[in-house]
Amino acid sequence: MVAIFLVFLYTLEYGNISLRKLSLTGDEDADLGSKLDESSSKFGQEDGEDDVIPKSFPVCDDRHFELIPCLDRNLIYQMRLKLDLSLMEHYERHCPLPERRYNCLIPPPAGYKVRIFLIFVCLFLADPNQVAKSRDEVWKANIPHTHLAHEKSDQNWMVVKVKRYFGAYLLSSDIITMSLAPNDVHQNQIQFALERNSCISWNQTVIWQKPLTNGCHKERTPVTRPPLCRSDDDPDAVWGVPMEACITPYSDHDHKSRGSELAPWPARATAPPPRLADFGYSKDIFEKDTEVWMQRVESYWNLLSPKITSDTLRNLMDMKANLGSFAAALKGKDVWVMNVVPEDGPNTLKLIYDRGLIGTIHNWCEAFSTYPRTYDLLHAWTVFSDIEKKGCSAEDLLIEMDRILRPTGFVIIRDKPSVIEFVKKYLTALHWEAVSNERDGDELVFYPKEDMADK
Repeated sequence: MVAIFLVFLYTLEYGNISLRKLSLTGDEDADLGSKLDESSSKFGQEDGEDDVIPKSFPVCDDRHFELIPCLDRNLIYQMRLKLDLSLMEHYERHCPLPERRYNCLIPPPAGYKVRIFLIFVCLFLADPNQVAKSRDEVWKANIPHTHLAHEKSDQNWMVVKVKRYFGAYLLSSDIITMSLAPNDVHQNQIQFALERNSCISWNQTVIWQKPLTNGCHKERTPVTRPPLCRSDDDPDAVWGVPMEACITPYSDHDHKSRGSELAPWPARATAPPPRLADFGYSKDIFEKDTEVWMQRVESYWNLLSPKITSDTLRNLMDMKANLGSFAAALKGKDVWVMNVVPEDGPNTLKLIYDRGLIGTIHNWCEAFSTYPRTYDLLHAWTVFSDIEKKGCSAEDLLIEMDRILRPTGFVIIRDKPSVIEFVKKYLTALHWEAVSNERDGDELVFYPKEDMADK
């Protein structure tokens, strides 16, 4: 039997954190981590079997309001890691060991505002009396980094005005862009894009078109740099492997097809991807998976519709995307989905990109490389069961989900009943609330409700 658990995260007291604050540096991190590790539980345990559930998680110190655990410069300094700066290793992921994790809830910055209440004119609107959409501006209090607007002023994509930020976007052209940036002095430009509910960010523009075949590669001289990758190089090995300065040529199949097998958008989202055969999947399996998730997403949306307003949901994440059918089922909605593929499972990420969607590889035993308060909805299909098999901490995953979820954001957990019962024990500690139980065939469904009285 599979269970669905839908929870709602209600808003903290923005800018007025009344819970106990901790100054977590140095060895204090390990002290707190070891205390909470003692409360770790396994799914399916009976009450009283060594499952001490905390009544509340502490709130982190205010200065950690932008903490990205695996991109934390303070951790690098504290651990005295010997990194090669010439190779930019200090920009790579360096995750804390369990005993050095903060294990506390990340607070929002002082004055943080939920974006759906934004009302001001967009930079590109001619009528100053029109109400701006949240993708056109960002509350200054939500990302208090005015220096970036000044440094990027010559690019004309961001200005500071009346304590708000404005920016350009491509979403009106039905284009979704995956944007990457190093964790350097300009790191917050990605945070601006995410706060504006898009995954794009402007910078100096360079346009390059990749060739359709290996023709030009075959004409290269042996001394041309960068060289072609070795024939035994695995282009799909992307997690925990060093980058190599080489160009991956097309496979014989892709070279011959010249990209002609991809359906045009938006049909591409539901058409069988040309590389299905790489995974041994048939078109029937793909179409059945697409139909199943169409039905599930329709059920989710019908459930959430009475509880959301316009633009409440914009940034979504599918924490175990598989073939990407969850995101494909939402293509008619005004949302975008970050599809996450587990690093130790079938690397279906190329199928997701074949469908015109975006995504990344990740290991949910570690923190995700994004800012706090990024996503409006997290969808976790058997993610907790997966990390249990790895021996990782479900409590750590819950705290990480809380970190990347926006205040008033939603979570949908679809998993076995013992997982659902486990998560329910942590609702109070996480400041989450779930109400109503329903059965849908063999599935147990939990529905959320926002507790406005606690805001």
